[in-house]
Amino acid sequence: MTFKTILTAAEMRAAEAAAMTAGTPDTELMERAGIAAADAILAYAAWRPTLVLCGPGNNGGDGYVIARRLAERGAEVRVAALADPVTDAARRARSRWAGPVESLDAAEPASLLVDALFGTGLSRGLDEPVAQRLLQLARAARVRVAVDLPSGVATDDGSILSPVPDYDLTISFATLKPSHLLQPAARHMGRLVVADIGLDVESRVETVERPLLVAPGPADHKYSRGYVAVLAGEMPGAAALTASASLRCGAGYVRLVAPTAVEGVPRAVVQGGADAGAVLADPRVSAIAIGPGLGRGEEGRALLDRVLGAQAKLVLDADALTLAAEAGADFLHRARMTPVLTPHAGEFNRLFADRSGSKVDQARRAAEQARAVIVFKGPDTVVAAPDGRVAIAVSAPHWLATAGTGDVLTGVIAAMRAWGLEAFEAACAGVWLHGRAAERAGPGLIADDLLDHLPGAFAECL
Repeated sequence: MTFKTILTAAEMRAAEAAAMTAGTPDTELMERAGIAAADAILAYAAWRPTLVLCGPGNNGGDGYVIARRLAERGAEVRVAALADPVTDAARRARSRWAGPVESLDAAEPASLLVDALFGTGLSRGLDEPVAQRLLQLARAARVRVAVDLPSGVATDDGSILSPVPDYDLTISFATLKPSHLLQPAARHMGRLVVADIGLDVESRVETVERPLLVAPGPADHKYSRGYVAVLAGEMPGAAALTASASLRCGAGYVRLVAPTAVEGVPRAVVQGGADAGAVLADPRVSAIAIGPGLGRGEEGRALLDRVLGAQAKLVLDADALTLAAEAGADFLHRARMTPVLTPHAGEFNRLFADRSGSKVDQARRAAEQARAVIVFKGPDTVVAAPDGRVAIAVSAPHWLATAGTGDVLTGVIAAMRAWGLEAFEAACAGVWLHGRAAERAGPGLIADDLLDHLPGAFAECL
């Protein structure tokens, strides 16, 4: 499945308004949406006895079109309505449905349930009797499909306004909306499909996509492919994962700088022979990763302070973020090039006090404040740049919730920076590679397994 643009509710309304101003009536947009959704339902679930739930607004109008299209193609379809249509487009769609319309309260379940009660723009939860009736019908169905968004989900921030069933398929129109990917709403979506309805859309929020990387050529050598320095401290084992990940994602030269030799890293990772000062002064160093295994004492603080003054591309994680939080986010302004920060929720909360709005809002604000690219990790990872660009990752396997996987991500992003990608692009590429390696590793993965599957994920990008 390929996605790209993500629109908020207001942006989606503006796109529809622009289309109507340009000469496409709202009834035509509804017709396109309903037909595309019906065809997607048949492709997913084939011909099953179907119950379509229609709300009073345009989402309900889409439901009437879906029902008509399914019936035209030979499906057994019933429609149940919460209330009469209240928009002109929905009334027209209702008038073109030739079958009866049952009340939501009296409707009997069906093998396939299509939820077209409420979609984009919902601002409050469903009334309790309606929410409970939806849950009852969903539990009785074999296949559950949501039209646009599951009823009870806010559009922009991933919040749940009233109890929501788990769906097998969610069909969005024109683009994804933030709540298709943001938690806790995202866990209810099932498979995501975007139906083209002919809208021209633009947004500064997109999905994280597979990067297109350039394979080394005959003129390349280890330093032209990128020299990554990983600076460790009290617990170098975590930094070993970072160094190994950089090497397996295409960096030509990786040096692990630690107080003592570290076991368990590939023999190609260079250790010893240089202290941190020499590495920081080496003009061949392309990118520096610091934080995993750094420690939070005075030595770690002093090393981080020196790193921020280095003429290299920086990726900061773990202890480096905790130390930066103690010093204040402005401490990061000393970096000579836009750094990449990879906080999980706890680290993010220590770094940034303002946590109002959606995860997208928070990450975007933090990126501007820190003058850094923020990789706000989690089951709904958000990447934000200081210039306002944002990318949301399509959910990666939840098996990634295990120790050390974040250290691997840091190494992957550092390799992408060393390769020459700009900070935002490198962060997005790293998130994609990390998630794809997890998919290839499968259930029960540990951080070390990611290292084995990174080359395969990397090869998919060449």
